[in-house]
Amino acid sequence: MSTEYRGGLPFRMDGGIGARARIGLVVLATDQTIEHEWRRVFHGLEGVALYESRIWNDARITPETLAAMEDDIAAATRLILPVLPLSVVAFGCTSAAMVLGEERIAARVHEARPGVPVTTPIGAAFAAFEALGARRIAVLTPYGRAVNEVVRRYVEARGFEIPLFGSFEEEDDARVARIEPASVRAAALELGRDPRVDLVFVSCTSLRLVEAAEAIEAELGKPVTSSNHAMAWHALRLSGITDPLPGLGRLFHRPLAAR
Repeated sequence: MSTEYRGGLPFRMDGGIGARARIGLVVLATDQTIEHEWRRVFHGLEGVALYESRIWNDARITPETLAAMEDDIAAATRLILPVLPLSVVAFGCTSAAMVLGEERIAARVHEARPGVPVTTPIGAAFAAFEALGARRIAVLTPYGRAVNEVVRRYVEARGFEIPLFGSFEEEDDARVARIEPASVRAAALELGRDPRVDLVFVSCTSLRLVEAAEAIEAELGKPVTSSNHAMAWHALRLSGITDPLPGLGRLFHRPLAAR
């Protein structure tokens, strides 16, 4: 039996799966966590699409290995959906954004995507602190002492206080991703119970917090956020997506603070 072919069938087009927003994300080659947590955040958001690429990095987290990523940022950004405009580009490394500086990250992204809004985990965290009215921040990281000192100086230079700083002191990113959520929760609760603290910030895209954020807040009576949690919120807000999202804690019911 011969096959009948019918070409030129009629069709209509819609705005695609990113009709409301197309969010680009640059993920570290070693990161096991951010995509998992962002799927939890973005699930059910109609018309909001996430597109990713990976950037090479050393699994050891040191100031030197973090700085070495700069030259590859533009190339990684260029790979994200080159045929269509993006609403925002998120660079997925907290500590590298502080070692290099948010302005240098944005400059490298803009080599591939001129004019697009850029967010980083630490820039998103600052926006989250402002939206939540927090000035005294408890910081929890997995990093070694050299990177922790970069974090402390960077946050304090933006006018926030750090009354309490906790760290797992693990420099291997592959091991950081395997720190169990129960350990992150216990450490966040320990730091957050201190009366000097307004908010707990869990720094590092490899640490898992998103699914527990609301429960930790309920126990503490204070807001909590993390690199992945804050940057997902910030990327949405920069894209004009203001939907309140239940089950993710206080931040996802807040707009960007007026400047």
